[in-house]
Amino acid sequence: MKTGYYAVIFTSKRTPEDEAGYADMAERMYELAARQPGFIAVEHAREAVGITVSYWESLQSIALWKDQTEHLMAQRQGRARWYESYHIRICKVEREYEFHK
Repeated sequence: MKTGYYAVIFTSKRTPEDEAGYADMAERMYELAARQPGFIAVEHAREAVGITVSYWESLQSIALWKDQTEHLMAQRQGRARWYESYHIRICKVEREYEFHK
């Protein structure tokens, strides 16, 4: 990836409700996000605290995703059923590096 893109960091604490429904919705949101203009990639880990990081070309791309109709429905369901709490951070990636063995 190049630098100068944006990362949306979504951390959450889950409720014990509807694991299958949550997994299905998470997969659907990935499919939709991947088709959204400006989407670059996503990474996630789900244990005691869920962490999902999605990468976007611009703040405008992020705003369009936030207001996407099906994503709005998923946000409402998340607040009502799946999340005790969540925190969203939007960051500009100025530098990145990797290591591979």
